[in-house]
Amino acid sequence: MLPWKRVLRPLTALLLSAAAITLPATAAHADTATHSGWNDYSCKPSAAHPRPVVLVHGTLGNSVDNWLGLAPYLEARGYCVFSLDYGQLPGVPVFYGLGPIDQSAAQLASFVDQVRSATGAAKVDLVGHSQGGMMPRYYLKFLGGAAKVNALVGIAPDNHGATISGLTNLLPYFPGATDLVKATTPGLADQIPGSAFLTKLNAGGDTVPGVHYTVIATRYDEVATPWRSQYLSGSDVRNVLLQDLCPLDLSEHVLVGLSDRIVFHEVANSLDPAHASTTTCASALS
Repeated sequence: MLPWKRVLRPLTALLLSAAAITLPATAAHADTATHSGWNDYSCKPSAAHPRPVVLVHGTLGNSVDNWLGLAPYLEARGYCVFSLDYGQLPGVPVFYGLGPIDQSAAQLASFVDQVRSATGAAKVDLVGHSQGGMMPRYYLKFLGGAAKVNALVGIAPDNHGATISGLTNLLPYFPGATDLVKATTPGLADQIPGSAFLTKLNAGGDTVPGVHYTVIATRYDEVATPWRSQYLSGSDVRNVLLQDLCPLDLSEHVLVGLSDRIVFHEVANSLDPAHASTTTCASALS
């Protein structure tokens, strides 16, 4: 066996590990509907917040662990909040978002219809972290989601791919490595810059008419890199750098979605711009 072939599987493991270390381990993954406190299908949106919020986890995340901070934050402010699991691979529990992203987008489409049916809402708002901020764009663009979604808020979304601080740039030096990643974890392969999935997603423009887009990025991101690649271009887009809101905030890729209340405040502003208040370092106490 040629020496380079011996590193193909370790390299794939390295790619997985680089993503996995950014997610906290949990003792047990609870069933969302039973234990999370959100996904309450009896919740009816109020006049103040007429659209349910659907939370879309990131790669190697799930519908509970990714949202232990943001879901209660939004619930406490009167929103009906829902989250889903998507992108499951056979035999891989808890860590989701690894399946083909176009199929994950179809799962999101079904879940949004379920939420709309239960709540009676004509449209939902989507808030996604990492892959969860990018994947819904496929739903909006190709699966009819634009008619059912008012806004998409992406927290550290890899809209144009994720180099994982340059790690994916090494793949061409190992013949067969990209094919191996694609065969074992297609959701990761779809997020490599220049992939067929991303080429299709971004062809003809980043956005679709009728949807309000917000991107919240951090300059300390080590996964969706370079961080400026997270930004979208379009007529109804707000690209926000976290450090412009609070220069002292050092949150990286994971913390911006899991626990950063400054980010949470800006998410709430994006969901209800008519009642937005200035986001500052003090928003961490809000």
